[in-house]
Amino acid sequence: MNKFKEKEEEEIQELPRPLGKVSRSIISVISGSFLTRREMLQQLPFVFFLSLLAIGYIANGYYAEEKIRQLNRVTSELKELHSEYIITTSDLMFISKQSEVAKAAEKLGIRESVVPPKKILIKNQQQKPPQEKD
Repeated sequence: MNKFKEKEEEEIQELPRPLGKVSRSIISVISGSFLTRREMLQQLPFVFFLSLLAIGYIANGYYAEEKIRQLNRVTSELKELHSEYIITTSDLMFISKQSEVAKAAEKLGIRESVVPPKKILIKNQQQKPPQEKD
């Protein structure tokens, strides 16, 4: 008989069953053969554009996280400076009290006057309005 027909029948039996569309797509992506197709080469600029957008989106996320960290750092520093301001103001009010000033002046040999001040009045016999100079 015809040996050629017998070989073809044997080869047909050895071939695996046809793969589904999804399986072929996955295999072509894994092997990288999808990049050589003409349709893919025509879509390459769009793929590059999408890749650029994805990189920009990721960079924006990192930038936002850094700004949040910086904002938290500045907020905590502001709270710390505000408490320092309150403490300093409190200390200033305490040391500027009349009794505290008197204690500090006593160390220098200056005593507080116990006699109230007197107002000096000068009485003019004729009060003339000030004259203008030429």
